[in-house]
Amino acid sequence: MTMGKFGAPCVFILLSLAVLAAARPKAGPEQKCKSGPVDLVFLIDSSRSVRPHEFETMRKFMIDILDTLDIGLNATRVGVVQYSSQVRSEFSLKTHAKLDSMVKGINQIIPLAQGTMTGLAIRYVMNEAFTAAAGDRPKVPNVAVIVTDGRPQDRVAEVAAEAREKGIEIYAVGVARADMTSLRAMASPPFEDHVFLVESFDLIHQFGLQFQDKLCGMDLCLESDHGCEHICESSPGSFHCLCLPGYTLNPDGKTCSAIDLCAEGKHNCEQICVSSPGSFTCDCNKGYKLNGDKRTCSMIDFCSFGNHSCDHECVSVLNGYHCRCNQGFRLLDDGKTCQAIDLCAEGKHDCEQICLSAPGVFSCDCKKGFKLNKDKRTCTNMDMCNTVAHGCEHQCVNTPGSYYCVCPEGQLLQEDGKSCGTCKSANIDLVLLIDGSKSVRPQNFELVKKFVNQVVDSLDVSAHGTRVGLVQYSSRVRTEFSLNTYHTAEEIKAAVMKVDYMEKGTMTGLALKHMLENSFAEAEGARPAGRNIPRVGLVFTDGRSQDDITEYAKKAKEAGITMYAVGVGKAVEEELRVIASDPVEKHFYYTTDFSAISTIAENLKLNICPEESLGEIEVKDPCACESLVEFQRATMSSLELITQKLAGMTVRLEQLENQLLSRK
Repeated sequence: MTMGKFGAPCVFILLSLAVLAAARPKAGPEQKCKSGPVDLVFLIDSSRSVRPHEFETMRKFMIDILDTLDIGLNATRVGVVQYSSQVRSEFSLKTHAKLDSMVKGINQIIPLAQGTMTGLAIRYVMNEAFTAAAGDRPKVPNVAVIVTDGRPQDRVAEVAAEAREKGIEIYAVGVARADMTSLRAMASPPFEDHVFLVESFDLIHQFGLQFQDKLCGMDLCLESDHGCEHICESSPGSFHCLCLPGYTLNPDGKTCSAIDLCAEGKHNCEQICVSSPGSFTCDCNKGYKLNGDKRTCSMIDFCSFGNHSCDHECVSVLNGYHCRCNQGFRLLDDGKTCQAIDLCAEGKHDCEQICLSAPGVFSCDCKKGFKLNKDKRTCTNMDMCNTVAHGCEHQCVNTPGSYYCVCPEGQLLQEDGKSCGTCKSANIDLVLLIDGSKSVRPQNFELVKKFVNQVVDSLDVSAHGTRVGLVQYSSRVRTEFSLNTYHTAEEIKAAVMKVDYMEKGTMTGLALKHMLENSFAEAEGARPAGRNIPRVGLVFTDGRSQDDITEYAKKAKEAGITMYAVGVGKAVEEELRVIASDPVEKHFYYTTDFSAISTIAENLKLNICPEESLGEIEVKDPCACESLVEFQRATMSSLELITQKLAGMTVRLEQLENQLLSRK
């Protein structure tokens, strides 16, 4: 038996009459069914094969059954539908509240006398007759009686199954010419309780009594030997068996079998499936453990227990472990300790001068003043100035195994150790990126412009000296002026004070991209890279960027641009450090409020164009030296001191070499 809406059983009975039926005596008041409310629909076959006297028998049969029921809107409701090639509702569940008016309605039915579309009729009853609009009640069993005398002319199995799934219990009763296969396809299980093939009036009368017993009779689960192994569930006049969770009902409709999901392959265990009724758990083979997903297995990592004592590396294997040494080491007999393989000490090398040992490998080197040949084994005495691209702008000076660059009188060696100039880093291409986002606020933006002008004051601005460009960014990027727009500090400072505040967002990554791809282009005034003019980018921001800065900060530094990051207020230190060049501490500045940025400007100018000094000084002209000749002499003295230290290191290296040779 299937369950109806809210768990209430629904019944659908199919009757086929081909014989005459005698009238049944009317039931007295004491015979009325008092078992509870039921919604009952008769579906009667009025095809042309049903003869007039047979149709009258069906009419009488319905009246006899109704006479035994407690009819009323709060008791048993009844509807009647007839069908042939079409379906017609004679009256619905809510039409009649009294037996007399219901009998009158049945007596007024006129047969359709066409085909036998039983499937169409079942669908109509399912979709129309048992609806709230037609009088169907929630939590009340639905009962339908269909009367037919032959084989259906359409498909019934699918629609009948759908009706049963919606909670309709189907009783199929056939008479004479009815097809037993069709009856079983429509009826609810068990078939012995729901399928009837009637050949005489007496049997029809017997079905009427049996149907009355099912609606009004006893609870068969409590008062009969139902034979259910697990659970018996009652319905009006019937029962059916159910199984406990994890079990399935056998074909006999009474006994239950455990559902073995492991045996049926309905599991996802990687190694071992452990079955229980309707469920399963997973397990693993020896040497494996169950993972957190309770399905897959991983080999037990015996090394993770921490008691292996391996010198270098512990390697887990099934049901155990073994030790392994790093490359260049050998495992000793204890199976745990590793010893470095020193090929130099063992003489297993072919270096001409110096053998440098690493565990399991070696490399060759040469004494000071020699260079390693292409064979990576032999050495040749070298003149660095004549044999390497030293890059000295003016003059290269050889030292044993090395060299250094010197500049003509009146010029200084630059930080790259090769080029010469009147001042270290005096000539640079500087692009400033200033944050014009809404969070800066107009009054603070004026302080930012003053900050820019402080930086400009510390520079030697000219067409051939330092060039300055300015870019403002918020949700977009705008070039305020490029590197070749102005050539004096006064022009630049005046242009800075005229810059309008943009407001909106903070797209620092977009600004870095613009600087890299546009601001340092030769068309924008940047000098060719071959001239080795330092390129400096300075980013000023007061908050977190709304886009990614990592990619273009990295690309800018890879392109040779020295990046400075200046942050104020809610600027994110991590982002500032990503922007700044190495060493980060010399290229990264931060203050809590805008009023202190003038202090940053004072410190910043020393880094852009550094000058040797003692104590606190303010260098307005980074090239100010009273005597360039004296400065160059001091520089040469420092170089001589360095040369002496290198000579001492050479002696020490020769001593170490002699010690190594003596070991051979």
